[in-house]
Amino acid sequence: MDYLVIGAGLTGAVIARKLADHGHKVTIWERRNHIGGNMYDYKDEHGVNVHKYGPHTFHTNDKKLYDFMLQYEKWEPYALKCGAQIDGKFTPTPFNFSTIETFYTEQEAEELKQQIKSVFGDRTTATVVEVLSCTNETVRKYGEFLFAKDYSLYTAKQWGISPDKIDPSVLKRVPLRFSYDEGYFDDKYQVMPVHSYCEFFQNLLSHENIEVKLGIEALEHLSVSADGKNILLDGEVSQYKIVYTGALDELFGMDEGALPYRSLKFEWHYEDIDSLQPYSVTAYPQAEGYTRITEYKKMPVQEVAGTSYAVEYSLPYKKGEKQEPYYPVLTEESIALAKRYQERAKQISDFYCCGRLADFKYYNMDQALERALAMVNKM
Repeated sequence: MDYLVIGAGLTGAVIARKLADHGHKVTIWERRNHIGGNMYDYKDEHGVNVHKYGPHTFHTNDKKLYDFMLQYEKWEPYALKCGAQIDGKFTPTPFNFSTIETFYTEQEAEELKQQIKSVFGDRTTATVVEVLSCTNETVRKYGEFLFAKDYSLYTAKQWGISPDKIDPSVLKRVPLRFSYDEGYFDDKYQVMPVHSYCEFFQNLLSHENIEVKLGIEALEHLSVSADGKNILLDGEVSQYKIVYTGALDELFGMDEGALPYRSLKFEWHYEDIDSLQPYSVTAYPQAEGYTRITEYKKMPVQEVAGTSYAVEYSLPYKKGEKQEPYYPVLTEESIALAKRYQERAKQISDFYCCGRLADFKYYNMDQALERALAMVNKM
């Protein structure tokens, strides 16, 4: 073995495959009982392909990243359409002109659209942060309406902190549309696997130079030497190069404090109805407790009887409670703490850390893939 890769999610699996293609012997340790990380999917007892850890679609504007994915699975076009329920009414997200017409009178809606045009000209989108700070009172009040009814409520439930403490990049992720266009993303390539994400991972990891070992908790075997310059494997300096995709604070024993993550809880349901909601992924900012519902027969459309769906709750991540750390909570303090851990990781010999947890970044799949490929080139 030349390399030990910790984690069989997208980052670890891509790095392992590229190293194997270059002739290196690679072993992957994965603490779960399956490959694929949070992209893991399976057919439930009703024949619906569901995503165990929440909905995933692949989207990118980068043809090189798209071409990489094409090597390991067949893909079909799929433009994700999301929505939200506000005051009992469904509306598309990102919010668009249909949203305005749903919640304003015809005269008010026309006036608001004209005011938006006067402020933003030919722009087709803007962030809610821009709209909230707009000097035009009519436009600003529209932003305040959306913030009060959706952004602030959803943010409080999703992140467990008040919106004014969250990094602005989070609020900017979902813009407002100044058109009737629907669709959550605008990327050129938007696809879902024809078979499954598991099929993609099985093909990706199918290489004579790769060995995958499931059910291994890496941190029971790995530690950092006292001088901070080596990784110890069961107490001895590792003879292998290490690729680490886990949480860095846990590797260092949280000796500078724990990095904050949000975890998720899913309640799974099946109903003998054709459709539960108009959008496959729908946010419920005003609902008590849960944040959103994903109806999987629509991701992509599956010709099955009834419908399977997951009700999603956000909760704080606590190590040791059989939770997954899904989302880094990006605040000024947490970003600074992550950087301190990352600087220490750079001092370790033959050690490479990469991925959503190790980088403490909110990555989409294409961003995680791009980061993994860049890391391999660096290595």
